[in-house]
Amino acid sequence: MLLEFQGYVLAYRLRAAVGGRVRPPGEPLSLACYAARRLERQALARNLVRGGLDAQQVQRLDALTGELMFGFWLNPAEVAAFLRAALRQGGHAALGDPDAFAALLSDSERARLGELGVRLVCAHHLTCLSLAAPLLDPDALAGVWQRVEATTPPLFVDELALAGQV
Repeated sequence: MLLEFQGYVLAYRLRAAVGGRVRPPGEPLSLACYAARRLERQALARNLVRGGLDAQQVQRLDALTGELMFGFWLNPAEVAAFLRAALRQGGHAALGDPDAFAALLSDSERARLGELGVRLVCAHHLTCLSLAAPLLDPDALAGVWQRVEATTPPLFVDELALAGQV
């Protein structure tokens, strides 16, 4: 779950940097708050599979999925929808430039990662953004997935270091 939280933090930062309609509402969630909402989402999803949910529970599941940006980096449809919205409002350099993406990291995160780690983090997340491109070409999609899996970053975000997790 720590990598998932880290993905949430980076998605939040990227969406905030792009701004406009893709900007997430409110402040970023703390690790504890994220974990509580993630457990709530997991329970709702489990109940959905076991026996269904009423309309209000489905709405809550959808709201939690959106708030947690669950699957943001690894869901090609989610990535494509984000990129379309981001590009409609002018885009952002962090959507393709590793240096601009690295600017989303704090100074302490960059120091913790070192130069090679920063490059790995940028390569991984920019590769995740490329998941949107080959949706119609299964062979290309398989190649992108191989690149994503080959660049899984370590844990590094400040929120985890402050909580004693890194």
